[in-house]
Amino acid sequence: MTEKELMLSEQLYIAKDDEIKADMMKARELTRLINSTTENQPEYRIQLFKELFQKIGDTFWIETPFRCDFGCNISIGDDFFANFDCIILDVCDVTIGNNVFFGPRVSIFTAAHPIDAQTRNSMLEYGKKVSIGNSVWIGGNTVINPGVKIEDNVVIGSGSIVTKDIPSNVIAVGNPCKVLRPITEKDKQHWSSLAEAYQNNHDKI
Repeated sequence: MTEKELMLSEQLYIAKDDEIKADMMKARELTRLINSTTENQPEYRIQLFKELFQKIGDTFWIETPFRCDFGCNISIGDDFFANFDCIILDVCDVTIGNNVFFGPRVSIFTAAHPIDAQTRNSMLEYGKKVSIGNSVWIGGNTVINPGVKIEDNVVIGSGSIVTKDIPSNVIAVGNPCKVLRPITEKDKQHWSSLAEAYQNNHDKI
């Protein structure tokens, strides 16, 4: 197997593969161009992200600055938004579903290093895939660590360090991030009534 194949299959690798270097250089160029776009160039920014990422869905926006390792290992569904200073280290696949929102300075790390110092000092490293389901809101300054799976309809509180999988339909927060409570029908009723009141006020304008 090549070093890139080892990297993508979550095995130990050394980042000396020419293909790895080429993918990284392409990502550096595209993120530089993305981060130099202005508020008056939304179509150009989206086009650059289409070149950078493996897949993006409809209604997509990422505020700059943005950083990633490769970009080509990132797949994002419909209706995605990421606020300022998002970082995604995608040495393995990062898969994000539909209707996902990131606060500022959200970081996703698939990259990892051996605990044993002698092995680590030999420049061997590895990665673990990260996946995020549908209808997920991740608060600012959250870090999602290698190998984590966040399921559907989840709220992650700001400042969380997510080290383990998070099940569907919960609010989770903390360092390490833990489930705080389930998201209930009472939550839905509360926010639906506020949304209805907003719509009624809007209709009167």
